Amino acid sequence: MRGQAENRDRVLAGLEGRVVEVGAGNGLNFAHYPAGVTEVVAVEPEPFLRERAAERAAAAPVPVRVVDGTAEALPLPDGSVDAVVVSLVLCSVADQAVALAEARRVLRPRGELRFYEHVISHRPAKAAFQRAFTATVWKRLAAGCHMDRDTGAAIAAAGFVVESSERVPYQGLAHLLGVARAPD
Repeated sequence: MRGQAENRDRVLAGLEGRVVEVGAGNGLNFAHYPAGVTEVVAVEPEPFLRERAAERAAAAPVPVRVVDGTAEALPLPDGSVDAVVVSLVLCSVADQAVALAEARRVLRPRGELRFYEHVISHRPAKAAFQRAFTATVWKRLAAGCHMDRDTGAAIAAAGFVVESSERVPYQGLAHLLGVARAPD
């Protein structure tokens, strides 16, 4: 989608080391990982999407290993990655707090959380629409996506130190793009 590629480039820019991408979907991010990344462990629970991701992994500019798993139970040891990437996934997890606690668990101290997520609008009328549309239609049409979550607040509440956070519009929806760090 137009505009998405630029946002993917921005959220992944400068990453280095071992990365886990949570909810990798069909692997659209893989082509955007920079050369400093030594491995991407792409976690995806849905078999069809995992298969598409494996196909994209073969053409990725960095090593990508696609594995079965969920945001709430990442199949990695404590402190084993330099960065966690969440890209259009925290809107659809059952419990953001649990998923973000898992991200902190697998991150080394001071590791990065890179995020590009749907978020609720700051504009009251638009936020009311997002809440109503999510409650009645959107979750069923968009694989459980909640476009009305305050993901920035959830990241901070999970104990991450937000270093940068920017709202970027995309197709009429607010998205949050940024970097946070795990504490020491």
